[in-house]
Amino acid sequence: MLHGRQTELARIDQLLDGPGGALVVRGEAGIGKTAHLEYAARRTSGRVLRVTGVESEAELPFAALHLLLRPVLDGVTALPPQQADALLGALGLGEATQGDRFLVGLATLSLLVELSKEEPLVCLVDDAQWLDSESADALVFAARRLHAEPVVVLFAAREDGGTFPGGGLPELWLGKLDADAAAQLLAEQAADLPLAARDQLVTEAQGNPLALIELPRMLGPEQRAGAFTPLAFSLAPVTVTDKVLAGFRNRIAELPAATRFCLLAAALDDRGELKALTGALDRLGASVTDFAEAERAGLVQVSTSCVVFRHPLVRTAVLLACDIAARMAAHRALAEAVDDDRRAWHLAAVTLQPDEGVAGELESLALRALQRGGQATVSAAYARAAELSADPADAVRRWTAAAGAAAEAGLSRRAAELVAAAQRQAGSSALDKSVLAELTRVRAQLAFEADRPLEAVRLLQEGAERADPATMLSLLGLAGFYAWTSAPHPDQLALARRTEELTPDGDGLAGAVHAINRGFRTMLEGDTTPVPAFPIGLGELVAVPFEVRMVITFHAFVRAEREEMLAGAAALVEECRAQGRLGRLPQAMTLLTIAQLTDGRHRSARATVAEGLSLAADAGQPFWRGYLEGVQAWLYGVAGMEEEWAACTAEALRHADNRSWLPAGTWAEYGRVILDLGLGRHNAVLDRLDRATEGTSRHAFIWGYAWPDYVEAAVRAGTPRRADEVLRRYAAWAEGVGQPGPLAVLHRARALLASDERAEGLYERALAVHGQHEQPFDQARTRLVYGEWLRRHRRRTEARIQLEAAMEAFDRLDAAPWSARAAAELRATGASPARRAKAGDLLAALTPQELQVVRLAVTGASNREIGAQLFLSPRTVAYHLYKAFPKLGVSSRGELAALGLMT
Repeated sequence: MLHGRQTELARIDQLLDGPGGALVVRGEAGIGKTAHLEYAARRTSGRVLRVTGVESEAELPFAALHLLLRPVLDGVTALPPQQADALLGALGLGEATQGDRFLVGLATLSLLVELSKEEPLVCLVDDAQWLDSESADALVFAARRLHAEPVVVLFAAREDGGTFPGGGLPELWLGKLDADAAAQLLAEQAADLPLAARDQLVTEAQGNPLALIELPRMLGPEQRAGAFTPLAFSLAPVTVTDKVLAGFRNRIAELPAATRFCLLAAALDDRGELKALTGALDRLGASVTDFAEAERAGLVQVSTSCVVFRHPLVRTAVLLACDIAARMAAHRALAEAVDDDRRAWHLAAVTLQPDEGVAGELESLALRALQRGGQATVSAAYARAAELSADPADAVRRWTAAAGAAAEAGLSRRAAELVAAAQRQAGSSALDKSVLAELTRVRAQLAFEADRPLEAVRLLQEGAERADPATMLSLLGLAGFYAWTSAPHPDQLALARRTEELTPDGDGLAGAVHAINRGFRTMLEGDTTPVPAFPIGLGELVAVPFEVRMVITFHAFVRAEREEMLAGAAALVEECRAQGRLGRLPQAMTLLTIAQLTDGRHRSARATVAEGLSLAADAGQPFWRGYLEGVQAWLYGVAGMEEEWAACTAEALRHADNRSWLPAGTWAEYGRVILDLGLGRHNAVLDRLDRATEGTSRHAFIWGYAWPDYVEAAVRAGTPRRADEVLRRYAAWAEGVGQPGPLAVLHRARALLASDERAEGLYERALAVHGQHEQPFDQARTRLVYGEWLRRHRRRTEARIQLEAAMEAFDRLDAAPWSARAAAELRATGASPARRAKAGDLLAALTPQELQVVRLAVTGASNREIGAQLFLSPRTVAYHLYKAFPKLGVSSRGELAALGLMT
């Protein structure tokens, strides 16, 4: 019985009785976290999987995940092939796939859900603060996506010793027991003690349940008889955990030497498998039977296959109770009895001087971990190999590899420490250029992640001068992009010019990167109408590095190549999915969102941005998270959702500081412009755009897309001549790129400023050009202003045709202020617009997740296919469809197509 925990147990009961989910139980050592996990195991009627994190095994990739899933790995055959391969490869049970760690998380989710089809499933993860980071990432990724499955994941994590962030999962904090509950627990555990001794123990235990159980074992005979003397542990150590550890250490010290060796070997081996331990114990002069004394002392439980410590603190006490000679002997014995990965770590633990043999084993371990997607382990192994390297050049190479892997794992602070170690040793070594280039690239990545874009540019330039041709183009492509997207700085233009100088010109890919960097430079110099010549089409980007394709696809935005940008961004997203590179998906999804909204596919953009934000949060990518939030703020602006725009803008600037970067802030500000324009705040639009195009964000090309908004606002504010220069610049760009979208909008803008004699022809020409490439939002805006013009000229019947089409399009796009304007104009013609239940109205009732699921269901994708795309289980997909159908007024997938949900 868990005394005094009624509220906490009710929380666990609620989770076990619900549709599934996850919970992180937190608290100090001994506070009862393990007991709460045991309660869940007893309470469930389903299957239970368990694992306990072990500090000494935290640098073995996916070690904890392997232990958790080992009893159920035969179920992997039910997973999609890509997921099955990724999971088995990560666990070292299949061919290495170099899979993304998030793909392993998706495979973990799929496996847990498959298992839950037979019976409810409960996963208990104790001492989560000591999980290897790859296992922690995979389990948290899966746990965050449990919504409608009979799967519960319970983590227990200590306040001290390691970290377990939990990824935003719900938490349950265990506090100290009150005096009554403590007295009840002590009476249950030590009923034979005199009342005075029990009272003193309650005081000493400070509400810690484990202390209440263990401290009575430390009493001497006189104290047990009732002698009122200071207890042996009342003066020192001072914390309850230390008191409990002292009790465990005292009991361990009283055991025979052979038993202590048994405990030490088990403490240093995460799996506790008797097969491996037997081999190690033979070398230590002990045997499995020597565990008997420890069992009788209540420290371990030994089964036919493994050894389990009674409490995680017992393992800690064993390591503290044994001296360094014993620990080194145990490591050597285990090194001869375990697999290659564990052997390397055990050897490293007893190697105190440079040793190329051990360093080489650690590097081999790092390469194996890299094939399994374990970047944190790669970093740790390379770092230890560097410490043991006899040759300084080898040490620098390994420090650099360790830093790069740490950066890839999102461990920026650790990566910076490893870079510093490499730099300290680099000065005394003759290094290969490729090593120096890679070291510089890692430093640039860290500068980028620390919101120092121009420092990143300098480093990328430095690395490019040392790199091979293919790597050079990647580095310089990023350098140009970072320089352009940086907030204004005195060095910005000079760095952009230097980047252009370093970029080789010519045909093909090199010419494309050079053209892009030239365009970035000219925009920073004040060119507001860049029309870059481009020597390569997006369809020709075969075997081109991801970073280069990202920059080239993004630059299609400047060239107004909407179809090419949409196809290129979609291809990048699909490639990331197909290859399991989920860590790169937020970047690709940022591009795809921009391509979709530029093409007038607002609903698709909303679905994409929601998914991208979730993945950016998982991957710990604040720049891309801020960028996506800025684009989402624009979508809120179009929808007229002012409060949501403000909240999203604040989040965008929190994640991507506008003192360092432009994209997040400029997209959010453009969202405010479109919001004000839709609500008729024309002077506010003019003032905002004047400040934007003359202020710190003046070189952001996004304002080129806003110039027609400036023209419309100036006309409606009664100051049309204010827009003359803006229209001239927009015309130069639109005619230069020659794309139908900008040309149609140009005709509309000219019509707004034209005389009555010329206006109608310009409006008709705009609609005709719109027809060459459908862009629903721009086309609806043209119909709206044309309908207004027709109404003012008393051509009401013709006006109604344009206004009704505009209103319907705005409804489909959820552009509420614009639809309201069209409806008001319709009423002014004498018509009564029927406010039928449009798809846009219906979709407003859906959650973002429901919208994503429905959007894919319209395409005919199965629940399993939808789940693979959105990183959900098929059961969760079915749940979202079940919730969405009544909101949409349909009862089957077949009825979804008629709603026009793909815009």
